[in-house]
Amino acid sequence: MTVRRTAGLRIHLAAHFPGVNNTTVWADPRSGSQIEFSSFEHLARTAERGLFDFFFLAEGLRLREHKGRIHDLDVVGRPESLTVLNALAAVTDRLGLAATVSATFNEPYDLARRLATLDHLSGGRAAWNVVTSPDAFTGANFRRGGFLDRSERYTRAAEFVATARELWDSWPPGGTPRPFAHRGLHFDIAGEFTVPRPPQGHPVVIQAGDSDEGREFAAAAADVVFTRHGTQEAGRAFCADVKGRLARYGRTPDQLKIMPGVTVVLGDTAAEAQERAAEIRQQQVSPQTALLMVEQVWGMDLSGYDPDGPLPDVDPVADSEITQGRVRHGDRLATAGKWRALSREKGLSLRQTVIEASGRQSFIGTPEAVAAEMEAFVRQDAADGFILVPHLTPGGLDEFVDRVVPLLQERGVFRTEYEGTTLRSHLGLAVPVQKE
Repeated sequence: MTVRRTAGLRIHLAAHFPGVNNTTVWADPRSGSQIEFSSFEHLARTAERGLFDFFFLAEGLRLREHKGRIHDLDVVGRPESLTVLNALAAVTDRLGLAATVSATFNEPYDLARRLATLDHLSGGRAAWNVVTSPDAFTGANFRRGGFLDRSERYTRAAEFVATARELWDSWPPGGTPRPFAHRGLHFDIAGEFTVPRPPQGHPVVIQAGDSDEGREFAAAAADVVFTRHGTQEAGRAFCADVKGRLARYGRTPDQLKIMPGVTVVLGDTAAEAQERAAEIRQQQVSPQTALLMVEQVWGMDLSGYDPDGPLPDVDPVADSEITQGRVRHGDRLATAGKWRALSREKGLSLRQTVIEASGRQSFIGTPEAVAAEMEAFVRQDAADGFILVPHLTPGGLDEFVDRVVPLLQERGVFRTEYEGTTLRSHLGLAVPVQKE
């Protein structure tokens, strides 16, 4: 086979542990535990076997509720992320280890210590996915319900990251820690940091958020952006916008890696892959799940509707709190309008509309086609790489590593071995210069 090699092009890959949403197919016989360490270990070892940059854990700080009850369609008793990653550091050698930790319900000194500890224990492989949570529902678990105005969430996050970096920089190489003092809008702390500077200088910072404030925060402070833009057109626009903001912070485009979350469905033929993708979507969106997702958009109890019947003929309730603890749908009326138009255009039932509107398969095809499409995506400046979100735990990454990674390597766009030992080296990011 003749393979065109693209000089200098490198695709970055990461793995997201699935769960807490309708991506995961819970009923599949191959679906395993979301809690047992063996599941985390299997997926992490597979990602490392595939020479991925990092392994990524999400985290929820409160069990989701729908119509006043615990939401039993996607709730998992997920262990705390950093604890799991510290355990994974002992059974992996090169794979980066990324934890999602809220900048709203934590404090810089404590989290900086925990991240520095992971970086030391793993030999420089720690990463922090910075998220913000201004809602009172989550805050009730921390006795901070509603304490943070939504407009301040990125202000606090930016100060949080800056403060953590001050703490990491307060311990000079081979010396003793310098006293630190930070006084700002959200934090007023002083003392001495107890952990030597991390091997990476600063653990890698990941950001996920598509608002204008989120994009500006990414340009100012992040090393990696986890985005949902799944088409080349949307990806190019997002990359151009976010990377176009870097110069005002004295940064260059290669200092920020943009990696959309994607799913992959493979088949020996294109038709087989499409058939498998359709079967997975049917499993992901059960009749119960479809009705629940429509209730979230409409903001009302629709239990009397038939999932195989039409969409509701009533308008959504704009300010409904029917669902607590999950991302809002934004303009409910606009979303309902789009779903109705889709239903009319294609003659879809309620459930079929949800399946169509919430489709998650980004790459569907033969291994050869998927490898070529991924290369094209990155070559067209629509992304720097991808965070794979498999639909099965823990074996959902196996087929991709076995069948697609070798083809990416043949195309010369993916590593054949780890060139370094730290996550920064995998991502091509320099160790930050230590500030005095």
